[in-house]
Amino acid sequence: MRSARLSPLKAAGLVALASLTGAVSATESKGYLSFQFSPETPYYVEDGKVDFGTYNGFRRYHSECHVCHGPAGMGSSYAPALMKSMQVLDFDQFVEVVVRGRKGLNQQVMPSFASNMNVLPHMNDIYAYLKARSDGVVGVARPDKFPKVRKDAQASAN
Repeated sequence: MRSARLSPLKAAGLVALASLTGAVSATESKGYLSFQFSPETPYYVEDGKVDFGTYNGFRRYHSECHVCHGPAGMGSSYAPALMKSMQVLDFDQFVEVVVRGRKGLNQQVMPSFASNMNVLPHMNDIYAYLKARSDGVVGVARPDKFPKVRKDAQASAN
């Protein structure tokens, strides 16, 4: 019996969808308690602190993407800054570029990250971080995050 193989783009979509359904985070702030990632509202910032997904996006970006795109998405001689791109790319377009890669101006090449498990399962988070950067709500330094709250503590608080 043959197993069905998903294209990298469909696999990325399923990973992103799966993370959307379980992306409820909790802390002391009521707004943060109810925050869920969506492409329209990818991050939550309050008093200079970001949701864990956005913080994780900072970590993932700096472990995989900054080598080419520079610290905090500011670009390098090798790859462009992402601040302007993130103002026009929607979430689906972002996923497509990350999964498929792209050949840009001056023969620059964005490789596919479809098989990179440090990127693929965390695309929502990387998108949230870069979107927060391009919207000017997160600076170039490591953002502060809300303290972790265990799920059982969250349930008893509600």
